[in-house]
Amino acid sequence: MTEAETATQPSDISEGPVHGDGAVLAFLVEVAGGRKLLSAIRDRVEHGASRVYLAAPQNQPEVGQIVDQDEVREAALSRVEVTQEVLAAFDIEAEGAVFDPHPLLALDDAVRATDPQEILISCLYETRVGLMRRDIVETAKDRYEPAVTHIPVRVDEDAVRWDVNHTLVVATQTVNSPELLDRLKERVEDKPHRYTFVCPRSGEIEREEVCHRLARTLAELYRADVDATGQPMSPEPFAAVRNAIEHYRVDDIVISTFKGRKSAWLEGGLIEKVNDLTDRPVEHVEVGDGGDVEQVETADRETALEHR
Repeated sequence: MTEAETATQPSDISEGPVHGDGAVLAFLVEVAGGRKLLSAIRDRVEHGASRVYLAAPQNQPEVGQIVDQDEVREAALSRVEVTQEVLAAFDIEAEGAVFDPHPLLALDDAVRATDPQEILISCLYETRVGLMRRDIVETAKDRYEPAVTHIPVRVDEDAVRWDVNHTLVVATQTVNSPELLDRLKERVEDKPHRYTFVCPRSGEIEREEVCHRLARTLAELYRADVDATGQPMSPEPFAAVRNAIEHYRVDDIVISTFKGRKSAWLEGGLIEKVNDLTDRPVEHVEVGDGGDVEQVETADRETALEHR
């Protein structure tokens, strides 16, 4: 389980990679994807890294407060699978697996299993783990021979650049809709944005399909040079929003549902509850009725989904 966090000095990613043949291990502590992670892995591959491995601990993600152990494992697996699909969109093959719930033990196992030349740790700057509150990046640097590089989940300049807008995007079945993507790109034209996606459970849509849709969206945003990360299949939508606000800088919130359909999220008063929870602006983006073939496979399946 992820421990409470305290501040620590961030690692300098500009130190650069160790190039040449061998494996690169990306250890995903927090969320899926990340433009900096993609950039780092592409750089290593272009300079000769022969294999890419992705690993995630079965820990409690900061956004979600998942309790059920099966759900914790699914959350870790989703981090790996979304990141795999994002890399595949840029012609990079990667193997992936989930490991022990304790991040340091999981990292030990992943290093032994992959024998990497370099370890990329994707996490928040201040991530500390274990009873002794050890910094995971600094501990890894002391413990392993391979070079260890911190890939921050939130890029360093975000903390001080108030011209960057941090938007929480709540979407599941509509997360890869053209209308939502167009709206997110439109926002970037006015001001630099960084998007954090949470994809709460929604109807009968399978976890694997949510991962696929989220990966498509992240890859499309990266092609447009927009920073974004995501947590697929987080808990109920209101709990996901509340926990995101507690753990991330959130300047505003976008909630996406289908247009012209009966929505359980809306019937449950999600937008009203979020407005009561926070004074941050909330935008409701309604998208097309699901006719895109990547969103729904058959008309019968459409009627089984929550947003109908």
